[in-house]
Amino acid sequence: MRAHLARVDAVIVQAVIAGALSFSHLHDLAAAAGQDGWKAWAYPVSVDLLLVAAWRRMRQQQRAGLAAGGARLWFLVALAASLGANVATAGLLDLDDVPAWLRVTVAGWPAVAFFGGTLLAHAPHTPETRAVPGAPATDPETEPHAVPSAVERPDRDALPAPSSDIEPAPEPAAEPVSTPTPTNVSAVALPPALVDRVRALADEYRSTTGCPADPDVVRARLGLPPSMTASVAAHIREEHHQ
Repeated sequence: MRAHLARVDAVIVQAVIAGALSFSHLHDLAAAAGQDGWKAWAYPVSVDLLLVAAWRRMRQQQRAGLAAGGARLWFLVALAASLGANVATAGLLDLDDVPAWLRVTVAGWPAVAFFGGTLLAHAPHTPETRAVPGAPATDPETEPHAVPSAVERPDRDALPAPSSDIEPAPEPAAEPVSTPTPTNVSAVALPPALVDRVRALADEYRSTTGCPADPDVVRARLGLPPSMTASVAAHIREEHHQ
């Protein structure tokens, strides 16, 4: 806390010193340019007021996100007038023989300061939102997502209850799954030697087991592919009929 007060005191002291010196230099320059009496004291007040007004308006527009070009221009004009007076009274200018252009500049300063102050006073202000007493504060970012009011949102209690007389919709019947039907493989003609071999194995199977020969067993013993089962069965049936 003490460190903060020390910094504030130092800034105030520096501001008082700078203001007093600038005020004195502007007064001396105005008096040397022919503005004597109370007019010489009015010039430093006019310059300092324009400097402060331009600085405040520039800061307000910057905080509001607006362009501060006009306020910055008049701040630089007032700063140039203050610094010019400080430099001119530092011995670089003969105050007993002030040039004509400086007399014209000092004489025209009141009109320039009035014009700049008028523009700063009538610059567009940022709209300030005033809070209504008792009204809850709303966040502009979350306001579009606010919950709709009772007029916009229907009441669930006002909706009609579902009637028990309404029959539920019938469920779609399950479609029967079609099973692939086996395709009959046409019998392929076998060579005579292979036909004799099929009949011999069929007789052997029947004599061994006492049952008709199985075409798959005969085909497997002959080493034929499964597609030849129909041909083997056909020749076995021929032998049985014979």
